Amino acid sequence: MAFDPNIPYNALPDIPPAQDIETKSVFRKCIDATRKLEGLRQAARRIPNQDVLINSIPLREAQDSSEIENIVTTNDRLFRFANTDSDHADPATREVLRYRTALRNGYDNLKVRPLTVQTALAVCRTINGYDLDVRALPGTTISNRSTGQVVYTPPEGADVIRAKLSNWQAYLHADNGVDPIIRMAVGHYQFEAIHPFPDGNGRTGRVLNILYLIDQKLLDLPILYLSQYINANRETYYRLLSRVTAEGAWEPWILFMLEAVEQTAQWTTAKIEAVRALMDQTVQYVRAVHPKIYSWELVELIFTQPYCRTGDLIKNGIASRNIAAKYLKELAAAGVLAQQKEGREVLYLNTRFLDLLKSNQNDFKPYPVVGVRDDEVT
Repeated sequence: MAFDPNIPYNALPDIPPAQDIETKSVFRKCIDATRKLEGLRQAARRIPNQDVLINSIPLREAQDSSEIENIVTTNDRLFRFANTDSDHADPATREVLRYRTALRNGYDNLKVRPLTVQTALAVCRTINGYDLDVRALPGTTISNRSTGQVVYTPPEGADVIRAKLSNWQAYLHADNGVDPIIRMAVGHYQFEAIHPFPDGNGRTGRVLNILYLIDQKLLDLPILYLSQYINANRETYYRLLSRVTAEGAWEPWILFMLEAVEQTAQWTTAKIEAVRALMDQTVQYVRAVHPKIYSWELVELIFTQPYCRTGDLIKNGIASRNIAAKYLKELAAAGVLAQQKEGREVLYLNTRFLDLLKSNQNDFKPYPVVGVRDDEVT
């Protein structure tokens, strides 16, 4: 029976696919993607405090993944509310921050249990901000955003959906000799085709991609900026998804996802190296201009929390309230931080770090050249 986009696709085949998916082209591309992922792992390990990465790069991933679903916010709003109460943020920013929370919670849960259907459910609940379960009601369709034409009708019936999710979970953890990155690509198609939840399936599926690579020990941290590539190539992404459904065209889809992993691993690695270089320059500059207030912990803090408050220094045991305010003011006067008034509160922004994170380039504004005597630096 030919695929009909207007009929619930309860005939969605189980995975693994019946055809051979490890073609020569897929195998070669998989080797390249694996090498780039290992390079990313090693780059991340060279950052002493992993929170510098966990608190920053996943925000970019959250932003692009949400933008694919037309949920749009700015980098400034994201970082402004990332480490504080987000109740005062606009709805889009709160929604993107929930994605970041879902990614972080999923990462923490992997430390005690493998990725399962329950992981997917927990991720989707966090993204949406309310309790939900698999779809029970009929009538869900996926339409072309431009024309309104129905392009896909996912499987219907809670029992059918649960059975297909069970197969999806079993495939991801099967000892079948298929490379985990290829399994990720196959599993991502299958999850999107099942479309198990009332809302948030696309974002949930993209979180699961990253969590699965961590689960399979190909990543240590949830820092692969995979949605950057998908967002930049979203028409191709959706077209290739549809071709798997309609034609069984697995190879182009898998090659696309492998390219996404390779490109974003390389991009993220370069970004991490630039962050490390900026941290090193910041250490040198602060030691030169303010040796009496310099400490590694202080510099590290303004990278783990680029929107910094006096309370952050107090909470981290760096200084008392009066001294904390003095430290931040002196760093602002030296051009390391920028002050921003928010009601009664003063925020201190690590603008070089924020600009580096927001940009697709890896350049940052250098610090002024400072001449100091050796006996002035401690």
